[in-house]
Formats: sequence, C-alpha cells, structure tokens
Amino acid sequence: MAYTPIRFIDDAIRVEFDQPPVFEKTPPCPQRFAWLEETLVVEEMLAEWSDFNRRGRMARNMQPGHAAVAASRGSLGVGRFFFRVRVTDGRIFDIYYDRAIQDADRRKGQWVLWRELEQENG
Repeated sequence: MAYTPIRFIDDAIRVEFDQPPVFEKTPPCPQRFAWLEETLVVEEMLAEWSDFNRRGRMARNMQPGHAAVAASRGSLGVGRFFFRVRVTDGRIFDIYYDRAIQDADRRKGQWVLWRELEQENG
C-alpha cells in the first residue's frame, strides 16, 4: 500500500498500553493515544520501523566505528520508533517514540503524532 502525507502535525501525545512495555525505551505500538483532548484507538498497525541516526551535537560526539554500531541499534537517548496506524474512525497516522532525553527531569523521551496520511488509490 502507498500512503501520501496530507497534514504535518508534530504534536506531543500521551499513549496508553493494555500491557506496559517490557522495555520502556523500546516500546511496541500503543493501543490508544490522546491528542487534542480526543482519545484515538488504534485499530490496526500498518507498518513499523526505527531510525537510530544521531542528530545535532549527538552526531559529532562519537568515534566513527562506534557510530556505525550505534546506527544499527541505537544508544543512550538516541533513536526513534515509528508506527503507522489506522484508528477506529479510519484515519491513518504516523506516530513515533523519540528516546531523546529532554532534560534532567524528562529522561524517558516522548511520543509524537508526526503526520496524518491518506491511502493512495490504484
């Protein structure tokens, strides 16, 4: 299936799991997420992928050999886990968990509603 982005959102969301993830910083797809005072129920996960590229100053603070290993499995505070989901009303969204440490009080990363998509006909 091919999907086309129709709206860039990039808002922090709160997610809910029926069973808490075994590994908090390597989460599975959530069953629900809250956005703009609405709780959206995930009906189907359409795709999942990860990105362990280092960004900003994190891209410059590692030796090349270590960076290659980190690019395949991530390292402390680096990595995003993406999920393309269809919610019960039929809308399709890309959401992700960003493991980046925000500050000393927010070390667990955050969930983000990245964009809304539509399925291409054909």
